[in-house]
Amino acid sequence: MPRPRRRSREPEPRPRAPSIDLVLAGRVLYGGHLQPLEVGIGDDGRILAIGKSLRGGERHDVGDAILLPSAVDCHAHFRDPGPPDAPEHFESGTRQAALGGIGAAVDMPNTTPAVTTVDRLADKADRAQGRLAVDVLLYAGLTVPERVAPLSRQAAGFKLYMSPTTDIEPPRMERLPALLSAAAATRLPVHVHAEEPSLFRDTTQLEGTEGWNARRPPEAEVRAFERLHPLPGGLRLHIAHVTLPGLASRIFREGESFEVTPQHLLLSAGRGADARWKVNPPLRQPPASAELWEMFKRGLVPILASDHAPQSAEVKSRPFFEAPSGMPGAETMLPLFLARVRDGELDLSVLVRAACDRPSRLLGLPQGRIAVGHRANLLVVDFRKRTEIRARALHAPCGWTAFDGWPAVFPQEHYLDGRRIVEDGEYVGARDGRLVRPEFAPGAGPGA
Repeated sequence: MPRPRRRSREPEPRPRAPSIDLVLAGRVLYGGHLQPLEVGIGDDGRILAIGKSLRGGERHDVGDAILLPSAVDCHAHFRDPGPPDAPEHFESGTRQAALGGIGAAVDMPNTTPAVTTVDRLADKADRAQGRLAVDVLLYAGLTVPERVAPLSRQAAGFKLYMSPTTDIEPPRMERLPALLSAAAATRLPVHVHAEEPSLFRDTTQLEGTEGWNARRPPEAEVRAFERLHPLPGGLRLHIAHVTLPGLASRIFREGESFEVTPQHLLLSAGRGADARWKVNPPLRQPPASAELWEMFKRGLVPILASDHAPQSAEVKSRPFFEAPSGMPGAETMLPLFLARVRDGELDLSVLVRAACDRPSRLLGLPQGRIAVGHRANLLVVDFRKRTEIRARALHAPCGWTAFDGWPAVFPQEHYLDGRRIVEDGEYVGARDGRLVRPEFAPGAGPGA
């Protein structure tokens, strides 16, 4: 009796390869220098090809403008969740980021309530859905070793506050080694606000930014950094808003990651500055910012971050020592430094490495460079369109900026996964930014 034939299994359909959906042509920062090229963007939102002449899809020639990767901001406070009168929220904060050329931003956990538990992190993630103009990475507060592993399954990273902040008290110093070891095991980035509160002074001899610098002195920043060492193996440490050139040089020599903000590079403590210039850590005396600026120009500052932390004009009008700290910066960070590039004070490659490439590597994101396989988060920048920052023309609900009147070059177009979200300097997106987490280990990823 003949055996029944076995039915041959139907071959599995092969996944459809992405096809070029859009070609952007212009001057491209590629291989460390500008050259006329075309960037082919797939219908999956990734860069599929880079070449002199590409075929397929719609073609958009930006002429003499320059194609750059979107910036990635390692440090923002979108104040969501917060009280009803909060000076910021996801919609307004991420819209400013989009207009300022930032395609992804880390949102810090010192909200009201603070994001220190799994439930609060999940609630914050739910609140963000459908409200983001750009991608956001949600960080959790690093407070209790036992919470670290559960939080790591949802968080994109951790923030350690070594001095008090909104609804988060610093951990006891004897618990710091266990906390850092728990964080190291997750392989997620750990950003640190490094100030030692035991060295804060209650001085009334000076007012304004000079007095704030005296109350939270430079040695508090150095001492906090030293308390973190020796580091547990595998810890992905990143020091936020470094203000001291000597400390920056030390961290750089030790091969650790750190950031500097526009305010600490461009502003200094001085007489007459009101509470709008109050930030933590404080603005330092003029030599510090000048020396940090020289380090930045030489490429010795790995990351530029905004520390976008708006406060309302009403609370900033209070007496200096009563007013809260923080200033807006997401919309102005990159444009301020693009203006420095235009004026010949800063090399474009240095800025792109600090604002786009290195933050992406730190956070494990496939972006920050124009490279095949990376997400097509791209900017069109026309250096002929220099303008001045005006608070009334910005989009921060707080209505003010410390950089009113400063020169700036704003991106003319911004693409998120190949979709145009800014056109002619105006936001035209659909609020389909995503919550993202690290996709690969530092220094790896597509095009590495």
